[in-house]
Amino acid sequence: MKLFNEPFDPNKNLLPYDGKVNYYGQIFSDNESSQLYNELMDEILWEHDKAIIFGKEIITKRKVAWYAEKPFSYTYSKVTKYAKPWTEALKQIKQKVERQSGESYNSCLLNLYHSGEEGMAWHSDGEKDLKKNGAIASVSFGAERKFAFKHKDLKEKVEVWLENGSLLVMKDETQSHWLHRLPPTKKIFSPRVNLTFRTIVNE
Repeated sequence: MKLFNEPFDPNKNLLPYDGKVNYYGQIFSDNESSQLYNELMDEILWEHDKAIIFGKEIITKRKVAWYAEKPFSYTYSKVTKYAKPWTEALKQIKQKVERQSGESYNSCLLNLYHSGEEGMAWHSDGEKDLKKNGAIASVSFGAERKFAFKHKDLKEKVEVWLENGSLLVMKDETQSHWLHRLPPTKKIFSPRVNLTFRTIVNE
């Protein structure tokens, strides 16, 4: 348990070069985070994620959901999803994220990690449906987890701990030059809900 909140400078770029990542720390209070976490767990239509790897369909333990202002289609890992309309909780979160980041978003990909043993491998969000060099805002509720970046060519790594109720924004050339992942760990037993707000440009 943290006794003091560590001050974060949202203007500081966490990356040394070739992109921009800003960490805002907690933008939702503990009470807000708890309420929103419960609403997301209860109201979001969670489904196990699917991916096509070497022609074989893989079903993940991690669950996902896809919401947007329009029924956008979104394809990654050779699987296409169709967006559901915003819930009231998602609208509330989106409004605060847009105020804090100074960016606008029209869609959100949600991930539910049931424990630390569920993570995400190295990847970049470079799907053709996404706005080129657009901002991607990552909001976390629940368990605090480590989040890592690795430069595609130079292999330099940057790590940050994402707190309950926190906001991290990736933009500019970050997706072109850096991979990111959520490393699995056996030390965390509680769930984490992650929301990544994005801008879709192809309907």
